[in-house]
Amino acid sequence: MAKKSQLARLIKRQRLVKKYAVKRAELKAAGDSEGLQKLPKNSSPTRLKNRCAISGRSRGYLRIFGISRIEFRNLAREGKIPGVKKASW
Repeated sequence: MAKKSQLARLIKRQRLVKKYAVKRAELKAAGDSEGLQKLPKNSSPTRLKNRCAISGRSRGYLRIFGISRIEFRNLAREGKIPGVKKASW
């Protein structure tokens, strides 16, 4: 499980990215680099980190499912992910 502070920071960054998305797009279109620099650092979408929705783990993240490989394996084994089953041949 990731630290609570890391998860809180991630949520805060997501909120800032959403809040400044329109303004950031307008400044980029206008070519106003000084205006972009005045925006908060954490409002940049490149500062977001993909994290598992269940455990908060940052490594081994599967984009399709939004969870880490470990949580994916556990849920798939329990049959909680539709269309996914253990391979056998």
